Amino acid sequence: MSTRAKDLNVSDTATDTLAKKSQAGDVISGGRLVAKALKNEGIDTIFTLCGGHIIDIYDGCVDEDIRIIDVRHEQTAAHAADGYARQTGRLGCVVTTAGPGCTNAITGIATAFRSESPILHIGGQGALTQHKMGSLQDLPHVDILSPITKFAASVRSTERVADMIAMAARECFAGAPGPSYLEIPRDILDREVEFEKATIPKAGSYRVSTKSIGDPANVETLAQLLVNSERPAILLGTQVWASRGHQEAIDLVRALNIPAYFNGAGRGILPPGDPHHFHRTRRDAFNKADVIVIVGTPFDFRMGYGKRLRADATVVQIDLDYRTVGKNRDVSLGLVGDPGAVLKAVHDATTAASENGAATREGWLEELRALEAQKTQKLMPLFQSDNDPIHPYRVAWELNEFLTEETIYIGDGGDVVTISAQAVQPRAPGNWMDPGALGSLGVGTGFAMASKLVHPNKEVLCYYGDGSFGMTAFDMETANRFGAPYIAVIGNNSAMNQIRYGQITKYGTERGDVGNLLGDVPFSKFAEMLGGYGEEVRQPGEIAPALQRAREAVQGTGKSAVINIWVDPNEYAPGTKAQTMYK
Repeated sequence: MSTRAKDLNVSDTATDTLAKKSQAGDVISGGRLVAKALKNEGIDTIFTLCGGHIIDIYDGCVDEDIRIIDVRHEQTAAHAADGYARQTGRLGCVVTTAGPGCTNAITGIATAFRSESPILHIGGQGALTQHKMGSLQDLPHVDILSPITKFAASVRSTERVADMIAMAARECFAGAPGPSYLEIPRDILDREVEFEKATIPKAGSYRVSTKSIGDPANVETLAQLLVNSERPAILLGTQVWASRGHQEAIDLVRALNIPAYFNGAGRGILPPGDPHHFHRTRRDAFNKADVIVIVGTPFDFRMGYGKRLRADATVVQIDLDYRTVGKNRDVSLGLVGDPGAVLKAVHDATTAASENGAATREGWLEELRALEAQKTQKLMPLFQSDNDPIHPYRVAWELNEFLTEETIYIGDGGDVVTISAQAVQPRAPGNWMDPGALGSLGVGTGFAMASKLVHPNKEVLCYYGDGSFGMTAFDMETANRFGAPYIAVIGNNSAMNQIRYGQITKYGTERGDVGNLLGDVPFSKFAEMLGGYGEEVRQPGEIAPALQRAREAVQGTGKSAVINIWVDPNEYAPGTKAQTMYK
C-alpha cells in the first residue's frame, strides 16, 4: 500500500477491491456501491437507526466488513458520528432513513457544523418514480440540510452513487472541516447496474494535501513578531487538535517559551503542571501581552466577539477558514492554513533567532504562574466545599482528581460544562469533549459510545446535567450492547439551572421556576436496569469512593455505570450569573 493510502487510513482490501476489473456481466446494487465507497473513504463504522429506505446499505456494509452501530434515536447516531470524527481525525458517518429519521439527526449535524467536525450524513428518500406523489416519509431533505452542511445533494442515478459519496466526502475537508449530506432515493439504492459502468473513484486518487501554510511572507512576519516579543501569549483552539497539529504547537511554545492557553478540544494539548500550560490567567495575559496569537478558534460569543482582547493589542489569527479570520474583530495579521503546518513553519523560521528571545521571557512566565497559584488558591474553598447540598464546584474538583492520562472526559450540559472547565484539566490531547458553539444538550451519550469504540482500552467518563442525561440516556443500552461501556456522572439539581438563573434574575422568584424545573429522579436505578452499577451520592465525601466503585464496576462487568450526585440547585457558574453567553 502506498504511503498516501496509509495516511488516508484506507485498507489494502478496500483499495484492491475497488481497483479490480469486474467480470463481464457482474452487477452491483446501489446499496453495495454505497458501502464500497464508504470503505474507499476510510470509513469502518456507521451509526444508524434502521428504516426501509436504507436497508440495502446495511447489506453492502456486511460485505465490506463495515461495523454497523444501530442506536435508539438518530440524534445519538449523529452525535456518535461526530464523536468518532473528533477522536479519529477521519470522516464520521451517520446513515438515517427518510423523513423523521433525517430530522431526528439534525441537531447532531448542526452541532458538527458549528464544531467543524467532518461527518458524512447519508439519508434515504422515497423512490424517484414516486417523486412529488406523497411517498412514505418524503421530505425536502436537501433543502432542509443545506444551511447546516458544507454540501448537500441528491443522487439521481445508481451509476453515480460512489462518485457522489466521494464528492460529498471531499467537501467535508475543504477548508475548515464540516458535515455533508447525501440523499439517495430507495430505487437508486435497490437498482442493480453493471459494475464496470459504475463510477468508482480509486482510493486516494483524488486526495490532495490540506497542510497549507498560507502566505510564506506572513509566516516570516509572525516569526519576527514572536522573536521580538517580550510578553507573547497563545490560545490553542479546537482546530489544533482536529488537524492533529498539537505536537507542532507544543514544539513552538516550548522553543519560544510562550505561555499557552487552551479552549474547546485544544484542552489537554499540554498536561497540567507543564511549565507552558496556563489555565486561569488568560484575561490577565491578554491584557498585558504585546503579541496575542489565536489559533483555530473564532471570535464568537466564547471570545466576547473579540472584545475581550484589548483594542491596541497586536493580534494574530490563524485559521483553516478564510471567512473566520478578522471576523468580528480586526487583526494585525491573519494566516489561513492548517494550524499545525503554520505553527511548524513559524517554528522553523524562528529557530536561528529564538534562543536569546526565549530566555528573557522567564520573568513573564513566572508572573503568570504566580497569578495562576493565587487564582487557584482563591477557588479552593469552593473546590473542597463540604456544603450540604453538594456544591457543584466540589463535584468538578473530584472529577479532576479522578482522571488519569487514559481518561477521555466529556461534558454534556450547561453549568456542568462551564463549572467543570474551571477544575477539570485533561491529561492528554483528545481527552476533552464538549458540545461546542451550538451548546447542544444530549451530545454525551453519542460522544461517549464513539470514544470507547475508537479507544477500547481507554476509560470514558461523561459528566451530564440531569436535563441533558434525560435526552439521550437510553442509548446507554446501545453502548453496552456494543461493548462500549462508560462512566456516567450526573450533576443532578432537578432543573435546567443555567436558564433558571436568568429567569429568576429577570422575572423574580415567583416566575423564575416556570418551564425549567424537573423531577427528582434517582438515575442510579437506570444503570441497574441495564445491568450496570448505579449509586446515589448526597454527601461530598461520598463522591470519590463512588467514582472508584464505578470504575471498578465498568471494568468488571463491561456495563456502564451511573453516579447520580445531588448538587445544590442554588449554585451557578460565574458565566451564568453574568449571562455572558448572551453578551
